Amino acid sequence: MSWEVVVALASMLAGAIASVAGFGIGSILTPLFALQLGTQLAIAAVSIPHLAGTALRFIVLRRSLDTRVLREFGLASAAGGLAGALLHARSVDPVLRIVFGLLLLLAALSELLGLARRIRLSHSGALAAGAVSGLFGGLVGNQGGIRSAAMLALPLKRDAFVATATATALIVDGVRMPVYFVSTGARIAEVWPIVLLATGGVLVGTLAGRTVLSRIPEARFRTAVALLLAALGVYMLAT
Repeated sequence: MSWEVVVALASMLAGAIASVAGFGIGSILTPLFALQLGTQLAIAAVSIPHLAGTALRFIVLRRSLDTRVLREFGLASAAGGLAGALLHARSVDPVLRIVFGLLLLLAALSELLGLARRIRLSHSGALAAGAVSGLFGGLVGNQGGIRSAAMLALPLKRDAFVATATATALIVDGVRMPVYFVSTGARIAEVWPIVLLATGGVLVGTLAGRTVLSRIPEARFRTAVALLLAALGVYMLAT
């Protein structure tokens, strides 16, 4: 199977998963791109299909947005995302991937055991969770998983969960992408065909995933998110 086919299939899968759980594009595509482009260029290049898929997902779900959570969680996440983007050009520590994977597994287990449902984040807790998830987003290009893990502690229904996670991702993209383009813009331009292919795949997957989301019962949604978090955690530890 050619590299282009792998990227196209992975991009569609990433877009579909993101439509269901609010994360997946950066988490799946960044390690894949890193195999060919190196980690720092991969993080910057994937930000383009990530922005495209996130924008389309927001357009579809914008009426379900929880503006209060966005103000508390989303803005803190944007600040953390900017800090992480500034740091990523200097250092990308592989140990962070291990820590990230373990945190995702812990969050998934907490939800599946019912522990996460007993936790409700205060205003300051939401600010802290947003800042930490944003920092991971800018630093390792995989903010979405830990953001959704943190949002399991928020009392959000299915569509509001995905819509608010999506709006937060848009804010983070807005603050981190200019930093990426300043540091690696010329190198991104050199790999534009694969970036364009990934962008198209993500858009197709996003539309397909919306259909899947509408068929998941509210009572099963958080379990589905937890299972996807667990899968991502294992994936992060194995790659």
